[in-house]
Amino acid sequence: MAVEVGTKVTGKVTGITKFGAFVELGDGKTGLVHISEVSDAYVKDIHDVLHVGEPVTVKVLSIQDGKIGLSIRKAVDKPQQREHESNHHEGRQVSSPHQGNNRFQGGARNGGNHFGHKAQQPAKGDFDAMMSGYLKESEDRLSVLRRNTEGKRGGRGGRRS
Repeated sequence: MAVEVGTKVTGKVTGITKFGAFVELGDGKTGLVHISEVSDAYVKDIHDVLHVGEPVTVKVLSIQDGKIGLSIRKAVDKPQQREHESNHHEGRQVSSPHQGNNRFQGGARNGGNHFGHKAQQPAKGDFDAMMSGYLKESEDRLSVLRRNTEGKRGGRGGRRS
């Protein structure tokens, strides 16, 4: 059977490393399932999920220079969720990382936070946008704190005359 990108293939786990698992696909071909492609859930130790000799169904993600990139989690058929159901996972509600953390969200007066900035809500599931928004907010908060403590006695790096 020819191995092509996008196809689902049944294989057998032949080796496990700390970064993934090697899967024999037949015809003497072996591919790698990266640890991030093993499961939708976080995998701390791949040995908890896969074992050598275990049969697995994988999806071929890429073939470059004879190296075959595989995914177990993309080979699993998942039912399509409607948008309002995307906040629930296996019957329990999944909270956003900022839900319940109202330490800096007292800006109900104008929809912003304590520093007068509008709270940014990145698109759901867009981790990179969420992280860049978080970093920007952190840098803004840090600069405001530095500015406020700079002129006070005992502040770090304050003005000295």
